[in-house]
Amino acid sequence: MKTAPLISLALLPIVAQGAETQDTVRRPNIILFMVDDMGWQDTSLPFWTERTPFNDTYETPNMERLARQGMMFTQAYASAISSPTRCSLLTGANAARHRVTNWTLHRNQSTDASSDVLEFPQWNVNGICQVPGIEQTYCATSFVQLLKEHGYHTIHCGKAHFGAIDTPGENPAHFGFEVNIAGHAAGGLASYLGEQNFGNRTDGGAQSPFAIPGLEKYHGKDIFATEALTLEAIRALDKAKRYGQPFFLYMAHYAIHIPVDKDMRFYAKYLDKGLDPREAAYAALIEGMDKSLGDLMDWLEAHGEAERTIILFMSDNGGFSCGSKWRGGTLHTHNAPLKSGKGSAYEGGIREPMIVSWPGQVKPQTRCDDYLIIEDFFPSILEMAGIENDKIAQPIDGRSFVPLLTGKGQNPSDGRALFWNCPNLWDGSGPGVGPSCTIREGDWKLIYYYETGKKELFNLSEDIGETHECSASCPERVIALSEKLSTYLRGVDAQRPSFKATGKPCPWPDEKK
Repeated sequence: MKTAPLISLALLPIVAQGAETQDTVRRPNIILFMVDDMGWQDTSLPFWTERTPFNDTYETPNMERLARQGMMFTQAYASAISSPTRCSLLTGANAARHRVTNWTLHRNQSTDASSDVLEFPQWNVNGICQVPGIEQTYCATSFVQLLKEHGYHTIHCGKAHFGAIDTPGENPAHFGFEVNIAGHAAGGLASYLGEQNFGNRTDGGAQSPFAIPGLEKYHGKDIFATEALTLEAIRALDKAKRYGQPFFLYMAHYAIHIPVDKDMRFYAKYLDKGLDPREAAYAALIEGMDKSLGDLMDWLEAHGEAERTIILFMSDNGGFSCGSKWRGGTLHTHNAPLKSGKGSAYEGGIREPMIVSWPGQVKPQTRCDDYLIIEDFFPSILEMAGIENDKIAQPIDGRSFVPLLTGKGQNPSDGRALFWNCPNLWDGSGPGVGPSCTIREGDWKLIYYYETGKKELFNLSEDIGETHECSASCPERVIALSEKLSTYLRGVDAQRPSFKATGKPCPWPDEKK
């Protein structure tokens, strides 16, 4: 079977020589703008072949602005849950390899929901780590550390969610970030509201682990967390400008994760559009995130940095779709035409909005329909920065998508399959949520459910909504994809659940139950 080759960073092309002394050509600035829980349809920018009612509901003018400057990716993938995505981003390893396959929070504590049938594996509940010897972690070198070592000033702003509380991985500074604004172990937030101190208690009561740290100067003020983080990011950019170094800013918003607090800057507008209060609050969350993107783009233009700054826009998993009856009382439909949402193996859980602007390298107003996955950001960003380094702790599963941006070199999607493994039970709900593993190769996608042994096959080019399951009519394709998926999972020493009744592991997709 052909799988994605492990990339030696020593083979990555270097753009600027002599980086450790004096670059003759300054490396580009890089901003990675990561949104939390943003669905493929949570934008006025259509990533499908046609506009949908959602594209006409939400207003994201700065996403549209960024797309005019660069390339939209219509088939960009992540994991269905936050921690696996963010750990793959930082390490370049597929989640099946790094084994952070559910969301992390407390040291040595699993977040799996309970099952009467399955026993879940001892996955890496403590996340990723930069040092060996920490139990239930994946030890890896982050691409941020490599950027720092090659002259970048590195800034983290917002959500981290790389490692559990009281492990080294909880602190972004341990992964090479010189500045950490509000990043800690939690993957969500207690409150967006400055009036509520972003969830921080002042009465001596028990503190929520989801209270945002580091924004004390805004406590008690009428300000939304998205805006406070943006102001702090701009302060950090002002400092970076004075340093004269190339900078890397990881702008990782807590938006648009729940709670759906009201961003009053935009809330009334959506009420006037006829949305109900919760929908209006959700739309305001989206537009507040988009304003942040625009504010950063404005800063680049005002400070003469726009032409030498790469901007990458991405989300960490699909849009949240459980817990409330949105879309006229129908659950799990607000990512339509994609099926289901966050936590699901269906497209609504893993397909993300992605845009890349790279002045002088990426043709403006272009679209790419080739697929890629979150671990590809690791080698891609290093190649963009002109950095080669093979002194890393882990193999790299990702492939650089720079050829897709520039049109030069081999297409990384050619002959490639994408893989997902979630041997866990997320604590949400919805179609496709459950212990499963998945392969996509070409237009075909196979989902295998560990508990039942059920397999679902879809042709995404003909059925983006995954409404026509066709395993019965394509048995040979099911067999071939099952074999490729199983071979890959065995090859990276992936985990699987076991049956409580027998203690035996669930079969791989190419085995009989």
